[in-house]
Amino acid sequence: MSVLLLYFLFLKATVTSFNGPSSLPILREDLVVRRHILTDRQLNAAVVAGRCAPGPMGIYVVSVGYFIGGLPGAFAGWLAMITPAFLIVPLLRYVGNRAEHPRVRSTLQAVVIASAGLILSSAKPLAIDAITGPLPLGILIGSIVLLVTTRIETVWVIAGAAIFACVVKAVS
Repeated sequence: MSVLLLYFLFLKATVTSFNGPSSLPILREDLVVRRHILTDRQLNAAVVAGRCAPGPMGIYVVSVGYFIGGLPGAFAGWLAMITPAFLIVPLLRYVGNRAEHPRVRSTLQAVVIASAGLILSSAKPLAIDAITGPLPLGILIGSIVLLVTTRIETVWVIAGAAIFACVVKAVS
């Protein structure tokens, strides 16, 4: 796959998404389902690598690019990730005070809801690929319970889950 085509696929995903993870369904559809140049497992690994690194939530696009095309692919992912930021500045200048208009506010709320739906739709196949036995399933359920019922920061739940998995693997 050419680096230019990869850039445009990434750009389509990042420009049409509302935040970092909301580009995931678009990337999955283009790269895993349609073109078969990436697997769900590789996409999972890219998301994990991106979420472990500090920076923007959509940085996993760089990891996806690396899986597909090495360093040139990673550069295409990085370039596609930063392009919307350069496009939003003139747009904000144009929109200006119109952002408080009820239609604009309603449109933004609809985009957020649609984005949440897209994320959920892509999470199912990725979760099915990642949950390979009772240990990952138990960690998933325990993490959800902790996140919903307490005010523990997400990073501590992730760290605890990783430590728990390492201890269980070492014991068995």
